[in-house]
Amino acid sequence: MNYILKIFSYIFHPLFMPVLGTVIYFETTPKFVPDSFLYAKLIAITILTVIVPILFYFMLRNLGRIDSIFIDDVQQRRVPLIFQIILTGIVLSIVVNSYEFPELYYFFLGILGSAAIAFISAALKYKMSLHMVGIAGVLFFVIWLSIFYNSNLLTVIALLCFVVGAVASSRLQEKAHSMPELCAGFLAGGLPQLAVLLFFSL
Repeated sequence: MNYILKIFSYIFHPLFMPVLGTVIYFETTPKFVPDSFLYAKLIAITILTVIVPILFYFMLRNLGRIDSIFIDDVQQRRVPLIFQIILTGIVLSIVVNSYEFPELYYFFLGILGSAAIAFISAALKYKMSLHMVGIAGVLFFVIWLSIFYNSNLLTVIALLCFVVGAVASSRLQEKAHSMPELCAGFLAGGLPQLAVLLFFSL
């Protein structure tokens, strides 16, 4: 059971959450999106939010600035979070925009807000759960999509709620975080999504 829980920490690593949210968006949006256009956007987002950060991680690890892919040392989180903020800004300015994909644009705007909160937390030496930041952002995004599109996404929402519980249990089992740190991460991931998407709905 412990091994299964540990797998959730890898599968639902924060790096993969922007891509997961993007995939869910393209699978649920009623808008017609040509396959070639969809794949181009998905590949660009994957490169900027997964591939480039992984390469940056290996560079930092070779330089001795990071010990683990989970960045357990809160002081080591500052540089990767600044890098994430920059890359998310590039996604917002180049890959997605508020005219073509407003919902996806606001999803990444929420990610930018969450990354900023996580950076402030790291600067204050408070170790919130980045895993919870990532999965909570996707969960709140999908809940909003279900309401905005007036579509039944209860199955996806239920699966994401299960994943939230499994990821939280995994981080507790690994003794990587305390319950308050998990709750702080959940709020840091969910509230920016809620704020920008409510603003978009007005």
